[in-house]
Formats: sequence, structure tokens, C-alpha cells
Amino acid sequence: MAVAVREDALDFSALTDREREVLLLLATGEQNRWLARRLGIAERTVRAHTANIVRKLDLKSRFEAAIVSHLYEDDIRGTCG
Repeated sequence: MAVAVREDALDFSALTDREREVLLLLATGEQNRWLARRLGIAERTVRAHTANIVRKLDLKSRFEAAIVSHLYEDDIRGTCG
């Protein structure tokens, strides 16, 4: 499966700190339930953050977000805090 990501749309600074945390964890491939436990938040909140990430970065899916997280981990971490 080919994934086409518009690099000009990858403005990680547009994400909140929590959204960046969720984005980094998406690269693990774990389910939302695990991410929620790891972050100490509700699974529904993880889904909301994931939807915001997909929208803000102009992605098509959680899968694309996970790939972006893996490929751009250093850039994402560079915009934290």
C-alpha cells in the first residue's frame, strides 16, 4: 500500500502537546485502549485526539498518522514543549 503525504501539510507545531504524545504513540501500532491506559486518559479521548491529528496534518487515516509518526519522530519531538 502506497501512502502519499503532503510534506507541506505536516505542521507539527499546529498540534497540542497531548496530540503530539498520541501521534508518537500511534507508531507503536497499539490499539486505542492501550494508548489510553498509557496516557491515563479515556479511549474516547484518544480517538478524538487521533481525529484532530488526521485533520490538522491533512492525512487520510490513523494508519497514515502512524506512518508519519514513525518517519518524522525527531521532527515531532522537536516541536514538543
